[in-house]
Amino acid sequence: MSGSPETPNDPALYDRLAGEWWRPRGVFAMLHWLAAARGGLVPAAQREGAVLVDLGCGAGLLAPHLEGKGYTHVGVDLSRESLKLAAAHGVLAVRGSVLAVPLPDACADVVAAGEILEHVTDLPRAVAEACRLLRPGGLLVIDTLAATALCRFLAIDVAERLPRVAVRGVHDRALLVDRAVLVKECAKHGVALELQGIRPSLWDFALWLARRRDTVRMVPVATTAVLFQARGRRAG
Repeated sequence: MSGSPETPNDPALYDRLAGEWWRPRGVFAMLHWLAAARGGLVPAAQREGAVLVDLGCGAGLLAPHLEGKGYTHVGVDLSRESLKLAAAHGVLAVRGSVLAVPLPDACADVVAAGEILEHVTDLPRAVAEACRLLRPGGLLVIDTLAATALCRFLAIDVAERLPRVAVRGVHDRALLVDRAVLVKECAKHGVALELQGIRPSLWDFALWLARRRDTVRMVPVATTAVLFQARGRRAG
């Protein structure tokens, strides 16, 4: 597949493939489907001036799914080209690492960490930063890949070899997320997580491949062993 990085989890990939971000059938197509599912976990804002911090925001794919919900959408990412695109879609773009977010404590009503935790080299630090940003009672929303043999096989060995599903080499199998560690680290910071497995609708995916559908819905599954969502509120 075009744009494959020389090493797994290469951050420069997102600058090189910046032109693909907003193509519904480009190499980041599945990120559009996941952004829609993530947006579905975010309730309408409960106060004036509510802020949602989008960690690893990329080109701002979450933005359309927050319209009308009442948040100032702040996006944090390292990719300059991606942030330019995010800003063009109404995101207040901030360049920074999710391991050291350049934002103040308790600034966010919602923190979204979508498809980012499986790319970080220090999961406890990333979790601590996400929780630090939350106001008391604030909501943490996550979707990521589980550190299991099944996930490594499906999400890396299979998906990264299928055209238009995932970019070859985008994931480092050593960085996939241990669910028990994730739950434990969030609990240390007063956030009790609930996990739910998800996958693309197979019917939608078949129609999408046949160009009879523009997007693919993510649907719940009984196992969290591959792709999962998590959400929890910071104790207040």
